[in-house]
Amino acid sequence: MGKRYMAVDKRYENMEYNRCGASGLKLPLLSLGLWHNFGDYSSFQNMKEMCVTAFDEGITHFDLANNYGPYAGSAEENFGRILEDSLHPYRDELVISTKAGYDMWEGPYGSWGSRKHLIASIDQSLKRMRCDYVDIFYHHRMDRNTPLEESMGALSDIVRSGKALYIGISNYDKEYMERAAAILRDMKCPCIVNQRRYSIFDRTIEEDGVKDAACGQGIGIVAFSPLAQGLLTDKYLSGIPSESRIAKDPRFLKANCLTKEKLVQIKHLNEIAGERGQTLAQMALSWILRDQKICTALIGASTPQQIKENLAVIKNHDFSEEELKKIDEISLKNAC
Repeated sequence: MGKRYMAVDKRYENMEYNRCGASGLKLPLLSLGLWHNFGDYSSFQNMKEMCVTAFDEGITHFDLANNYGPYAGSAEENFGRILEDSLHPYRDELVISTKAGYDMWEGPYGSWGSRKHLIASIDQSLKRMRCDYVDIFYHHRMDRNTPLEESMGALSDIVRSGKALYIGISNYDKEYMERAAAILRDMKCPCIVNQRRYSIFDRTIEEDGVKDAACGQGIGIVAFSPLAQGLLTDKYLSGIPSESRIAKDPRFLKANCLTKEKLVQIKHLNEIAGERGQTLAQMALSWILRDQKICTALIGASTPQQIKENLAVIKNHDFSEEELKKIDEISLKNAC
């Protein structure tokens, strides 16, 4: 029988925590996302080491979805094993979030935003993760064919049932976010967070007004893909490595994004990062965290060491006006 995991005593000394919107919930500046590298084809020992390393460093928030894998559901299953094996004694120190809305099972109820889909999904997720409840349950995407009152009513009832503590939405635009928030306020069950893609290369939440509107509504923003699926790192400056995401799993990042123009942008951003004493990945995270309207950035990782390298940004997320101007001049051209 292996040695039982015990968290380090100083795990909260270096991490900073932000309030999530107008709620009482605080999230660490960096959270661990299990979108990639926690599926059935990954090393379970490495997954476990990443989770306990994250927690030892003050990362209390673990972000999942019912369809994360591959195969769909396997990330939740693997996290459930890690929770039972190592993190269960610390459950009250953890914020576990999951989502539903993308394709999960066959037939007309396996995706989108019906009450049928959402309530079945939370029950399945809790079984896979071996949890009595999750801290945040998200509707994963807008569904224009289901009444928003139905989707939000299902989320509210899930909270009232004790299966989730808070409600979140993900990939919602400004109009749908504001409508959802109003419905939930009337139900006395506020939406606390909208999870959206945000990076130096993807400024959509600035352009569509979500970032400012969320702040005005008391809704926190959780930023996912802060490294633009790996483009905002130095890994592609000398070609496409065989172990990279483009080479192994091109579903979300395709080789045609690596244009000559994009590589020039990455090279110049990498130079700015070097002048700051950071890697490009660290600077990209710092750029997100400088923004007070962002409550946390989700990091993905393939090794515990990557998590530790990312955590170096906690004490270095200030930028000069000149640095921000240079980053904008470089990155706002031909964004992928």
